[in-house]
Amino acid sequence: MSEKSTNVNTPKPQKFGTFLGVYTPSILTILGLIMYLRVGWVVGNVGLGLTIVIVLIASSITFITGLSASAIATNIQVGVGGEYFLVSRSLGLEMGGAIGIPLYLCRTLSVTFYCFGLSEAILVFVPDVPDYGIQLLAAVFIIAVTALSGKSAGLVLKSQIPIMMLVGLSIIALAIGVFTNDLRAPIMTAEYSTAPGGFWYVFAVFFPAVTGFTAGIGMSGDLRNPRKSIPRGTLGAVLSGAAIYLLIPLILSVTALLSLEQLADPDAGLKTWTEVALFGSILVIPAVWGAILSSAFGSILGGPRVLQALSQDGLAPKYFSKLSKTGQPTIATWVSGLIALAAVALGELNTVAQFVSILFLTLYVTINSSAAIEQLVNEPSYRPQIRVPWYISLLGAAGAIWVMYLFNPIACIVALLLVAALYIWLRSRSLEQQWGDVAAGFWMNITRYGMIQLNKRKIHPRNWRPLIILFVRDIHKRIQLVRFAENLGQNHGILTVAKLVQSNELISAEHRREIEIEMAKALEDHALDAFCEVHQVEELHQGVLEVSKAHGLGDLRTNTVLFGWSEELEGQLKAVTLIRDLCIIGKNVLLTSFNQELPEQVNSIDIWWGGRENNGDLMLLLAYLLKLNQHWDKALITIRSVVTTDEQKTKVDRGIREMLPMARIQAAVEVIVNSRAFAEILHQKSKNSDLVMLGLPVPQAGQEMQTVQAMNRTISGLRAVVFVKNNEMSDSIPILLRV
Repeated sequence: MSEKSTNVNTPKPQKFGTFLGVYTPSILTILGLIMYLRVGWVVGNVGLGLTIVIVLIASSITFITGLSASAIATNIQVGVGGEYFLVSRSLGLEMGGAIGIPLYLCRTLSVTFYCFGLSEAILVFVPDVPDYGIQLLAAVFIIAVTALSGKSAGLVLKSQIPIMMLVGLSIIALAIGVFTNDLRAPIMTAEYSTAPGGFWYVFAVFFPAVTGFTAGIGMSGDLRNPRKSIPRGTLGAVLSGAAIYLLIPLILSVTALLSLEQLADPDAGLKTWTEVALFGSILVIPAVWGAILSSAFGSILGGPRVLQALSQDGLAPKYFSKLSKTGQPTIATWVSGLIALAAVALGELNTVAQFVSILFLTLYVTINSSAAIEQLVNEPSYRPQIRVPWYISLLGAAGAIWVMYLFNPIACIVALLLVAALYIWLRSRSLEQQWGDVAAGFWMNITRYGMIQLNKRKIHPRNWRPLIILFVRDIHKRIQLVRFAENLGQNHGILTVAKLVQSNELISAEHRREIEIEMAKALEDHALDAFCEVHQVEELHQGVLEVSKAHGLGDLRTNTVLFGWSEELEGQLKAVTLIRDLCIIGKNVLLTSFNQELPEQVNSIDIWWGGRENNGDLMLLLAYLLKLNQHWDKALITIRSVVTTDEQKTKVDRGIREMLPMARIQAAVEVIVNSRAFAEILHQKSKNSDLVMLGLPVPQAGQEMQTVQAMNRTISGLRAVVFVKNNEMSDSIPILLRV
C-alpha cells in the first residue's frame, strides 16, 4: 500500500485550478433541484424570516464542515480520494475505509438518482410514457456521462461552464420577472399549510440543497494545488450558495404573481419559477436539466476517484487504481458506471436516496470529528494554514448528527451502525498504513491501555515528538536548563530529568525513591512538569551512554539527549567525547550554554543554517516548538547562513525560502556573503539575540581540545547558545517538516 502509485509509468492526469476543479462542481451541485422545486414551498410555509433562519442554520453546518475539511487539507499533501483521503490520513486507514466504502457507493448510486431525475424532467413533456421508458433513458444518460468522464475529466469540467451560465441566467430571469411586475410586502407569516411536521420538517426538506459542497473535494487528486484550491473553492461555493439561497426567497416573497397558496403547493414544482421568470420556461427548463446533469457529472467524477484511492491503499483490488493515457481511472469509472446502471433496475429509489443523504451526513460528522481530534491532540506535525477551534468542529459534527435524526431516526442509527461495523471489520484485518495519523498521538496521551494500543500501531515520522532526557546533578542550580528543556516539549513531548549516582555499592530502592521525590519537589517548586529518574552507575560517561541507549518504552524511546556545557575544562573535554559516542548510538544531542538568563518574553531566535543535512531541519523544528510556549510565541525566528559568493547566496536563499512554505513555519532569512572567520560574523549578527542555534561539531579522536576551544570562542559574548546535532538514523525530522 502506498499513497502514490508504485507504477513509474503511470500517466500524469490533467491538473485543474480552484475555479474549474473545485468551485464549479461544488456550486453547481449546491444549486440543484431543491432550488427550483422547493425554495418557493419553503417560503410559502414558513415565511421569509424563518426561511432566512433555515438557510443560515443549514449553511452554517456546511460552512463549519468546509472549514474542517480545509484545515485537514492544508496540513497534508493531498492525494486522490477527496473526503476519504482526508479522513484516512487523519483518523487512520480503518476509519477512512469505514467512511470511504459507503462514500463510494453513495457517489455511484447518486449517478443513478440524477440520471433518473433528468429522465423524468425531460419525459414530463412527452405524454403517456411507460415506466420502462424513464428507465431506458436513465440508462442512456448513465452510459453517456460514464463514457465522457472516463475519456476526460477536463472535458466534463469544461462542459459545466455553459451549465453554470444557464443556471445564472435562470436566476436573473426570475429576478427580472419579479421586479418588472407588481410587488407586495414580503411574506413573513409561518402558515405550515402543507408542512404538517412544522419548522424542522421544512428544514429537513431544504437541507439537501446545501450538501453538494464536497463535490469539488472529490477532485483532490486532479488539482494543481489542493492545499490552496480546496479551501478557496469549497468555502467559496458554500458562501456563494448561501448568498443565492438568501436572495431567491426574498425575490419570491415579494412577487404579486404568486399567491401564498401557490408557493406552498408541494405539487407546484417548476411552476413557481416558470410562471414568474422572464421568458417563462425557456431559460428555466434548460437550467434545471443542466443542474441535474452537472450533479450526475460530479458524482461520476468523484466516485471512481474514491475507488482509485481505496485501491491504492489496499482496500480494493489494485487494478482499480490503473489510469488511462489521459490520466483517468478508467477501470474504476466503468465499474462505477456498471453499478449505477444496475441500480436502474431498482426503479423506485426514493428510500435509497434518503439513506444516501444520511451516509453523506455521516461523512460530514467524520470530517468535523477528524479536525476536532487533530486540534485536541495537537501534534507538532499538525500545522494547518486554516485553524478551526475544536469546539467549532464538534459543533458542526453535532449539527450533522442532528440533521440525520431529522431526516430519519432509524436511517440515522442504521448508517452509524454500518460505519461502526465497517470500522470493526477493517480493524480485525490488521491493516498496515504507510502514513502517520492522529490516532498515534492520541494513544501517546493516555494510560496503560493507550500504551498497548500505541505499540500495536506503526509510528510514522509525522508523529515525531521530542522525547528528551536531561542529565543534571542539581535541579535548583540548573533550573534554567530544565525550564528550557520543558519548553521544548511542553504539551507535545516528554521530558525526563535524570540524575546519575556514581557508586560501586548498590543503592536501595528506598533511597533512590527519596532522591526522585526530592527532584520532583524541586520541579514542583518551579512549576515545571517532567518525569524524574535516578540511575546508579559505576562511571558517569558510560552511564550516560547506557541510560540514553535503553531509555524509553516501546515506541516511546528517548530520541534526544540534552545537557549543559560545563564551566570546567575537564568537564568540557568529557562532554565532546560523550557527544561523539552519543552520535554512534543514534541520539539527537542538544548542548546548551546560558551566559545570561533568558528573558521573561523571548524576542529573537537565530538559526545559523549549514543546510538541512547539517542539523538545519532539527533546529528549525525546535524553534517552532519553543514558539508554542507563551514566553516564546512573540520570538522572531531568523535563519542566517554564510557563503563566499553571490552565486551561492542566490542558491541558498532560494532553497531556504522554498522550504519554509512547505514546512509551514514563518521565519526571516538572511544569507551573508563574507569571507571573514565565521565566529566574527556570528558575534556581529547575533550578539543581541536571545537564543542562538548552531550545528554541533563532532570531534575526531585527538581533536577534543581544539573542538572545546572553538566552542568556547563561539559561546563567548552570546547570551544563550544551543548546539544541535541530529543523529536519528531515520529521516524523521525532514519528513516531519514536509507532511
